[in-house]
Amino acid sequence: MKRIFVLGIVVCTGIVMIAAGMAAQQPAQGGRGGGAAGLGAIGTIQKVKDRLYMIPGAGGNTAVFETANGVVIVDTKLANNGQAILDQVKTVSAKPVTMIINTHTHGDHTGSNNFFPATIDFVAQENTKTNMEKLDDFKKDPHGLPHHTFKDKMTLLKGPDTINLYYFGAAHTNGDAFVVFPALRAMHAGDVFASKGQPLIDVNNGGSGIAYPDTIEKAAKTIKNVDTVITGHTTTGPLTWQDFVNYGEFNRLFLEHARKSLAAGKTAEQAMSELKLPDKFKDYNLQGGRGGPGGNFNVIYQELQKK
Repeated sequence: MKRIFVLGIVVCTGIVMIAAGMAAQQPAQGGRGGGAAGLGAIGTIQKVKDRLYMIPGAGGNTAVFETANGVVIVDTKLANNGQAILDQVKTVSAKPVTMIINTHTHGDHTGSNNFFPATIDFVAQENTKTNMEKLDDFKKDPHGLPHHTFKDKMTLLKGPDTINLYYFGAAHTNGDAFVVFPALRAMHAGDVFASKGQPLIDVNNGGSGIAYPDTIEKAAKTIKNVDTVITGHTTTGPLTWQDFVNYGEFNRLFLEHARKSLAAGKTAEQAMSELKLPDKFKDYNLQGGRGGPGGNFNVIYQELQKK
């Protein structure tokens, strides 16, 4: 079947605390599974908007977008979930899967790429491809690596099927893609916005706590006319654009508090215990945190100390 693939590449200048009961994502250094165990079984496909669906569980949230000529999938969960994803897709569309987009490198988002045939177009940000090529399983078998990459922006397909891919800099990793469905006013944010809580800052794959709030701010200022956001791991359904904007503010407040606390000689644990946030963040899960009791402050401190 002929597939329209328009590469409108515009080169510009220049978890996460997952909801309670879910395990933390880990930087994927070994196999396609990536070490993100304990994320539960694959869930039932949920309708987000007409032609757009979300499959939760068994890794990151998978988006399913039905186009005129086939189905586009965003993220393929942990390894050995390809058939389960396809079974869910078949409940909403009889069309073949024609394209897979990966939001970033981690095995709970790329783990089942290799289930799908090589005739499918695999797409990701260029740094994500580089990171994926370092994984042991992709070294052994490159099937599922991106065929097409972009630097700052790429436009796929046409008309009501248009998909815009954006990259605004380091955050969760150094290759996080924002996947926008403009006709539906919807976006898949990947693990830049995994859930309402502390993000995983994967420094081994180029993530940055210092750049994190700037990256979200750039996205919020550039991407227009989106009201619905599929997150990396929220399983109860999509969140709102304002939730995404607020998440940028949350990360900026986190960074500002880290700067002040470090300058005052406070430990990461003290910074975490003294963190005060506006009431809008009262439902954020901050328990435990990344790096132990100090949460993400441990990671951000290390980054700040290198400056």
